[in-house]
Amino acid sequence: MDDIKVLFVNQEIEPYVVGTQMASAGLKLPQQAMALGYDVRTFMPKFGVINERRNQLHEVIRLSGLNLVIAGADHPLIIKVASLQSIRLQVYFIDNEDYFLRRGIFHDELGLPYSDNDERGFFFAKGVLETVKKLRWIPDIIHCNGWFTSFIPPLVRTLYGGESLFGGVKILYTLYDDTPDEPIGANPYNTLGALKITPEEREGMRDADHAALCRLAIRYSDAVGKGEIGLDPGLIAYAQGLERPLYDLHSEEQVQAAYQSLMG
Repeated sequence: MDDIKVLFVNQEIEPYVVGTQMASAGLKLPQQAMALGYDVRTFMPKFGVINERRNQLHEVIRLSGLNLVIAGADHPLIIKVASLQSIRLQVYFIDNEDYFLRRGIFHDELGLPYSDNDERGFFFAKGVLETVKKLRWIPDIIHCNGWFTSFIPPLVRTLYGGESLFGGVKILYTLYDDTPDEPIGANPYNTLGALKITPEEREGMRDADHAALCRLAIRYSDAVGKGEIGLDPGLIAYAQGLERPLYDLHSEEQVQAAYQSLMG
């Protein structure tokens, strides 16, 4: 298995974010993949709630410095890294002061969603893919966890579709109970302008909520994982309608079966 490379793109990972099934899975899934002999790289956003000193994050200068254009504006990409020594897992963090230097993860002090959550997610996704390119590490499987990773599948299949690095990659998009009935941003239609999705798909994102973004991710993925109970039944039905394989991912055996099936 040591020649199979799995890129984990996680919304949350313990101990950096705690208290959710997704954060627990964000730690457990890479750990299980490493135990099975897979070569693993793991990414998450550097949310402002993460204490850099306590968690011993440091900037990786050779990977930082690229400017990413999001909704027509340049935003510097900063890459940080930390290690979970107990399980020998290194975590890369995507950072930017405009998008992630905030007290909340997705909501402000009043509980209102940030109006640029769509831009933040798009920046995170592009940051991950550009960093993987710099690492010159070619993944066989990209395993996305959480709605904030939803831009990864359409980006890989459209904007990055012509690049040999991602040409043969399989995408597993895992659903969690994290799709609130609220807009993903002020103008997702504009944010998605860089994608080469169909006009109908882009129009459908004009006033998109989280479920609409998840459906977009499912369309561009090879399979769908079920990360916990209580999932949106509409999203499960949507994946089934597209004949996407559905995998439970609650044990090492299930993770191995899913990856083996993806690799054919």
